[in-house]
Amino acid sequence: TRAFYGIVNASSQLKIPPDAGDFRLLDRRVVAALNALPERNRFMKGLYAWVGFRTEFLPYTPQARTAGSSSFSARRLIRLALTGVTAFSNMPLRIWSGLGALVALGGLGYGAWIVLDHLIWGDQIPGWATLVVGLMFFGGIQMLSIGIIGEYVG
Repeated sequence: TRAFYGIVNASSQLKIPPDAGDFRLLDRRVVAALNALPERNRFMKGLYAWVGFRTEFLPYTPQARTAGSSSFSARRLIRLALTGVTAFSNMPLRIWSGLGALVALGGLGYGAWIVLDHLIWGDQIPGWATLVVGLMFFGGIQMLSIGIIGEYVG
């Protein structure tokens, strides 16, 4: 969990304390602000920081669970982590943009290799070069464009 909060804090403007618990004492104004938000998949620790009210921490020692076990499965924890990263960070969009640029550059590099291969050794498979280079280049450009548009919207 500390690694997760480190990733969220490094990739967003919000700072979520890694040792903040899930139990809160909230003022009525904070509750009203949280209820006014349209989010369906809520990462509450991020929303508490995002609404912008003053926060005080009360130290306490949590007691060990006396019965039962956590209802969060690994799948739900992963979903919660993805919601936390995507809701308060542009990092996934930047990664997507960078990946798109790499794929487009890879397509151009592969195209240059195919041209050199044809000029030096005379090897050629009809249609293969244009198909692969075109797909890689334009696929990369699409990924880059989606990342840029997402960055603008996000």
